[in-house]
Amino acid sequence: MNGAQSLIRTLVDAGVDVCFSNPGTSEMHFVAALDTVPEMRGVLGLSEGVVTGAADGYARIAEKPAATLLHLGPGLGNGLANLHNARRAHTPIVNIIGDHATYHKKYDAPLQSDIKAIAGSLEGWVRSSDSTTNVGADAAAAVAASQDAPGRVATLILPADVSWGDGGVAAAPVPPRGPLAVEESTVKSIAEILRTGEPVALLFGGPATREAGLRAISRIATATGAKPLVETFPARLERGAGLPTFERLGYLAEQATSQLDGAKHVIVAGAKAPVSFFAYPGKPSVLVPEGAQVHTLAELGDDVVGALEALADELAPDTEPVLQQANRPALPSGPLTVQNWVEVIGALLPEGAIISDEANTSGWTLPAATAGAPRHDVLTLTGGAIGQGLPVATGAAVAAPDRPVIALQSDGSALYTISALWTQARENLNVTTVLLNNRAYAILRMELQRVGAEDSGPKANDLLDLSRPDMDFVKIAQGLGVPATRATTAEDLAAQFRRALAEPGPHLIEAAIP
Repeated sequence: MNGAQSLIRTLVDAGVDVCFSNPGTSEMHFVAALDTVPEMRGVLGLSEGVVTGAADGYARIAEKPAATLLHLGPGLGNGLANLHNARRAHTPIVNIIGDHATYHKKYDAPLQSDIKAIAGSLEGWVRSSDSTTNVGADAAAAVAASQDAPGRVATLILPADVSWGDGGVAAAPVPPRGPLAVEESTVKSIAEILRTGEPVALLFGGPATREAGLRAISRIATATGAKPLVETFPARLERGAGLPTFERLGYLAEQATSQLDGAKHVIVAGAKAPVSFFAYPGKPSVLVPEGAQVHTLAELGDDVVGALEALADELAPDTEPVLQQANRPALPSGPLTVQNWVEVIGALLPEGAIISDEANTSGWTLPAATAGAPRHDVLTLTGGAIGQGLPVATGAAVAAPDRPVIALQSDGSALYTISALWTQARENLNVTTVLLNNRAYAILRMELQRVGAEDSGPKANDLLDLSRPDMDFVKIAQGLGVPATRATTAEDLAAQFRRALAEPGPHLIEAAIP
């Protein structure tokens, strides 16, 4: 085997059998090696942000890493925003970054860059393979590192001569480091706080947003009166009828402050103590109420769910969780509004759906409209770097081809990675995109007011306007191979959403929202 063949064989043997790719010249031997290891599926993305976002969405659903194949430092840099989101989601990803041949680097060719420095910003695992014989072992180490609890981005740099050289050796999988058990004394000390009867907020995230964690938290809250809050942007939140339902901590600092008001204790499990998303003049960065104490039940690298279950057994051994009853909104009628489009989704959401939610300002009321819908997963914008929604939906559909994937997508964010639609068409993925076109960066209009920029005028407002010229997302989608329609009324959206769900392959509905 050459180095590339040993790398791919090692990845497949370790369970990594999908590689989202946007290759260049340095990666051609890896590309050629795909035909020698047929178990590896290569998925082409037209931009690196699509590749990295798809790998994130895939791993959130598949619960194992995908690989990416990117071209040198600029390719990694182009994919960095969605790798940032993956870092915040603690998603396991194995980046394979092609590099110049080792002997060529000294000539400082135009694409030469410091790949390790770029990858280092992700605070994950980084290694450069120094010889063909070591590539397999390096790949096995990368897969294990990506899955070390709680999950991270691992980057393996592959020089071209190491890739094409003979003498590659496939390596056996390396066991990842699992989550750490939480000490019994910690569980008991948190239990004592909850027994005081003082107001407690229980902020949770990470693996606690899946069924087992949700059930444990419901038992704790029912028995103690603690107020549960899901972290603002969970990587994967299980919701719907038959599961406990909880509020998410608000994105706006004012919302979060109101939710936490009165708490004397804030207990965190798989989440961090809450801080404001941005700094605002005259407002605090820390959202914990003044005088309240923060207590950690479990860090993200710990067995968060195990700790919550132990706490529930300590405080509520005979208490059953409170489950959401099935309940859908009635189908609305009339022109589409910010309020009624979510009612259409809530009324028609299919069983087992995966929602990639980047609706942003158009989706504030989505959680309420879908709480009693059939059970589903929601993947959110964990790191705040927009352009995640379409790629994450693409990766989720690759991971779960038997489940309907719904991308709820704001217009401005969609444009960062709109070419994900082409990958959906190429792979015939069951993704229905509802693209919410309000012809503006509406969230920035809101933030312009919230930061106190009172002197803004027509020039400032023009930078946040997407209507000059108007964009035709139906034609854009069709040009990328995805059937598309436009809805201006709730009746339009309901009919088009039903039809898209009933037909195989990708679809886009442009929803005109004032």
